Amino acid sequence: MAKKDYYEILGVARNASEADLKKAYRRLAMKYHPDRNPDDKESVERFKEAKEAYEVLSDARKRAAYDQFGHAGVDPGAAAGAGAGGSFSDIFGDIFGDIFGGARGGPQSRVRRGADLRYNLDLSLEDAVHGTSVKIRVPTLVACKSCEGSGAKKGTTPTTCPTCGGHGQVRMQQGFFSLQQACPRCQGTGQVVSDPCRECRGVGRVQEHKTLSVKIPAGVDTGDRIRLAGEGEVGEQGGPAGDLYVYVQVQQHPIFTREENNLYCEVPISFVTACLGGELEVPTLDGRVKLKIAPETQSGKLFRLRGKGVRSVHGGPVGDLLCRVVVETTVALYE
Repeated sequence: MAKKDYYEILGVARNASEADLKKAYRRLAMKYHPDRNPDDKESVERFKEAKEAYEVLSDARKRAAYDQFGHAGVDPGAAAGAGAGGSFSDIFGDIFGDIFGGARGGPQSRVRRGADLRYNLDLSLEDAVHGTSVKIRVPTLVACKSCEGSGAKKGTTPTTCPTCGGHGQVRMQQGFFSLQQACPRCQGTGQVVSDPCRECRGVGRVQEHKTLSVKIPAGVDTGDRIRLAGEGEVGEQGGPAGDLYVYVQVQQHPIFTREENNLYCEVPISFVTACLGGELEVPTLDGRVKLKIAPETQSGKLFRLRGKGVRSVHGGPVGDLLCRVVVETTVALYE
């Protein structure tokens, strides 16, 4: 069974700082710790996943290996398996193949997947909590219509690269080592364009702006990302497109602040209401509700309105709204 991506487990971006990683891990650890979720196997597994992800990403050396090679770069079992089953030359060949582009032996794939794109989306707290649909305009590279992405002039086709014979790689002998690298003439595609398209100058791609409709699920928070498959840059010479990742940034709200699934706000009350008690209307994201104030209420007291918070996009119960009352006192003015 394939392991989950460590960044997705912690819910952070791939360029997250150490502070962001620590904050995300502490949040998950508190939520899924076995002591707080007795007899809940799913919470135990989520806690183990978060712990494993944080241990790797908080270590600079392990994180670099993970970013380059994925789980294989930090999994001792994968490294041991490679050492036991392959020869000395096989291991070094795989390493240098990764560095210079492509695996050893045989003709290489003649198309390359396009790059992934990132879009930062600012959302109001209301839209983040309730969900919405937004339209975004993204600059990207799309397939040239004139040559249909091949890079060759209309009526012609790319030809096999004479330098690498269509393999996309050339082998170099440097003393004891035999190294492979991407063919300098065809850049690893295995093909060359003799008569390039005038529209894209042989690249097969042109710059355009794309307007997309993005559905934002209810409960998203800052740092969450939405993946739009195939909406990134198209690959060279007809290669498949990458993905577009929409990163959510929730704007500050004039009344509410959010902490995980709970909302917080401050509500002013008169000195008379604080002393004698009464009812008070307080705002929520779904309208105003009445709050009963007990006599002799002190300034700073927290009142909890259950179920008036946020339901996380990841599931779970709805959070609460916690209202902090602030007693207003009159100020006498003297001339």
